[in-house]
Amino acid sequence: MEDSFEIRTLFPTINSLIDDIEHKILSPLSYLKEFDNYWLVEFDLPMVSKKDIKVTFDGNTISVEAKLKQKYSEEKLGKVTKFEYFKKSISLPGKIDIKKTTAKFQKGILEIKIPKKAIGRSIKIR
Repeated sequence: MEDSFEIRTLFPTINSLIDDIEHKILSPLSYLKEFDNYWLVEFDLPMVSKKDIKVTFDGNTISVEAKLKQKYSEEKLGKVTKFEYFKKSISLPGKIDIKKTTAKFQKGILEIKIPKKAIGRSIKIR
């Protein structure tokens, strides 16, 4: 059924939030849609050039890192923090086919289509 999907939200820990501030890293907005034979992941990456985006896979986890064109400043509780990067990892709920994965970047949105890896095997009938 091509219309089914699931949205997953990963909640950062306090330690990861502090680490992100120290390393000047923002977590981009993202969502995950699941279809019968693939996942569609989108990352909102404003103020980023295509050449500055890095996508990596580790098992069934996809990580996106992107350098901002210019530093982004944010003030909270009287403290100014300057961010230089976006970085986020999302774990997919199944095996993925990295070789057939495609990505496109337009208007600040990175869209990655990740085919599911067929799991199964045949048995010999006697």
